[in-house]
Amino acid sequence: MSGHSHWAGIKHKKAAQDAKRGKIFSKLGKLISVAAREKGGDPSMNPRLRIAIETAQKANMPKENIERAIKKGAGEDGSEKLEEVTLEAYGPDGVAILIEVITDNKNRTLGDIKGVLSKHNGKLASEGSVKWMFSQKGSITVDVANLDKESAELKAIDAGAENIEWQGDELIVYTNLENTEDAKQKLTDYGLPVQSSSVQWVPQNPIKIDERQKEKLNRFFEALDDYDDVQEIYSNIAF
Repeated sequence: MSGHSHWAGIKHKKAAQDAKRGKIFSKLGKLISVAAREKGGDPSMNPRLRIAIETAQKANMPKENIERAIKKGAGEDGSEKLEEVTLEAYGPDGVAILIEVITDNKNRTLGDIKGVLSKHNGKLASEGSVKWMFSQKGSITVDVANLDKESAELKAIDAGAENIEWQGDELIVYTNLENTEDAKQKLTDYGLPVQSSSVQWVPQNPIKIDERQKEKLNRFFEALDDYDDVQEIYSNIAF
């Protein structure tokens, strides 16, 4: 839940952190379970699981919660299997969005998300009608608050960055999916403090919006993010 996911910088505001802690842990638990189911419960052999665990640890998710999520993904607790779905939709003002969900009941989740979209003048789109506007990239977040920013940019480029983006004191490094782990290691070797890494949907042609639209869309994104099955929300907005 970081990187170009446009909601990353908003949903972790301290004012809402305590109220949302349980919800965040629930989402992270699902992410860990799906990763463990996909390629096993050993993080040393499963890069996606390792990243999910690192994200959970940074969010101060209790160790027992992480272990329980891994067992659930491995099918050791007899619970229902979770399913990953990427929904394509249009939000207010025709903004293109991708909504990543993890659910144990796809029909229920689809109905609930349709309801949220409808309340905010949005709608689900047909398969393929939105996703083509995005490219999947590796996203690495580097904290450069105490470093020279120009030097950090040059090191990121040397590490294999296809594109870079600033979010405050964080440098977001976008890479080819296959090169993400290699780039992450190079950044670490160069002395840059890597905070997290993940796979992100990045818009190919971001659009600009005005402040009135931004307020409207923030309310919409918040309503979507409040739904427990929603993991990430991506848009084609330029922030």
